[in-house]
Amino acid sequence: MMKPDVYAANCPTRQILDRVGDKWAVLILLLLREEPMRFNQLRRTIEGISQKMLSQVLKSLERDGLIKRRAIATVPVTVEYSITQLGITLAAAVDPLRDWAEQNLKDVLAAQRRYDAQLKDEAA
Repeated sequence: MMKPDVYAANCPTRQILDRVGDKWAVLILLLLREEPMRFNQLRRTIEGISQKMLSQVLKSLERDGLIKRRAIATVPVTVEYSITQLGITLAAAVDPLRDWAEQNLKDVLAAQRRYDAQLKDEAA
């Protein structure tokens, strides 16, 4: 196997970066790092995510080996998701990004307002 080159169009590393750049995947990983959760518990906790999107992201995370899906024999069947060791390492890597976003939110919003105002002035 050749050495990964993230700048090459066909590098598989980009798929991993897609996962890291997906807000829903990051939020799911951070929640599952705390405790295993059921599908509906995740859906209620993560405001704004649709059932379809949650299902797609969970399947992708499971495929990547970042979470584990466990079906519990109940009526109806209960499904619980938990983070894997690999997922824990990714959650640890992206958690500082969450911290950064929370700490710099006001500055980013102010920059957006300035930018938007400048565009408005230029258009006038």
